[in-house]
Amino acid sequence: MNDFRAYRIHQEGRSVRAGLERMSVAALTEGEVLVRVQWSDINFKDALAATGAGRILRRPSLNGGIDAAGRVVDSSDPRFSPGDEVVITGGGLGETLDGGFAELLRAPADIVIPLPEGLSARDAMAIGTAGFTAALAVHQLQRMGQRPAGGPIAVTGATGGVGSLAIDMLAGLGFEVHAVTGKAAAADYLRGLGASEVLLRDDIDPGSRPLESIRFAGAVDNLGGAWLAWLTRCTGFFGSIASIGLAAGAGLETTVMPFILRGVNLLGINSVETPRALRVDIWTRLAEDLRPRHLEDIVTAEVGLDGLGACFEAYLAAGVVGRTLVRIGGESPDGR
Repeated sequence: MNDFRAYRIHQEGRSVRAGLERMSVAALTEGEVLVRVQWSDINFKDALAATGAGRILRRPSLNGGIDAAGRVVDSSDPRFSPGDEVVITGGGLGETLDGGFAELLRAPADIVIPLPEGLSARDAMAIGTAGFTAALAVHQLQRMGQRPAGGPIAVTGATGGVGSLAIDMLAGLGFEVHAVTGKAAAADYLRGLGASEVLLRDDIDPGSRPLESIRFAGAVDNLGGAWLAWLTRCTGFFGSIASIGLAAGAGLETTVMPFILRGVNLLGINSVETPRALRVDIWTRLAEDLRPRHLEDIVTAEVGLDGLGACFEAYLAAGVVGRTLVRIGGESPDGR
């Protein structure tokens, strides 16, 4: 297959043009491993790139999609052979490298991860960067001593991909999870994933004192801004907050009081530059103790390459619940 379909994004000055195109293997960005993509997924970063709402691409033209799962077609790296099932999340896909919204991609071997036993390519993309990021956050919280007996864990931006998967994983490990959301209609969905409490943002008084009453033992934050500042003020002694996103803002106005009087830890979560050894460990856990229990509930939509363009605006408007899969060369669960 030297000629294949790809959802390609072109930056033209301040504007962006994106859509399905045909291209050749020779035109792909460099890498040791050529992969026939079976599944991808949509992340907020993909929507920013495809619409031009965020400056994501570091080249004038790239295939979109920061995630991909499929089979190796060819490899000059001895770690991979034709037919191997692999998963790639982050690592520059859709930013500096051609991404997963294409029937073929070529990637540096160091960012290609063998698909763990027990996960299909579709499972891997139901998890995707969102699930990998959530798992990395949970892993880091545990590394800092977070345990279920310590008290409830807050998850903000709870209905998004990262939030949904974080709730599922934390509840599966025995944590009491308090989901923080702006979507009242999603309460049953969040409880179904394992949230014991659903807190509506409109009902929360974040306060303004340097320290507020303790509400949580720790948190996974997808919002940033004032909501992350609130979490620092109401997290208990020696609790940790995993900071993942900035949906509510990139700023952080707080004081040192939570850190020096309660020993609160603020953990930065970077899923793009995760070292390979840790990346392999996290994917192993995603097939084992961190495997989400409700993947099919979290996957709320599925599209083909030709349906991608109509999906992105909903992400920018925060109108998406759960995960959207992109079927490229794979089968649906019913075999279609």
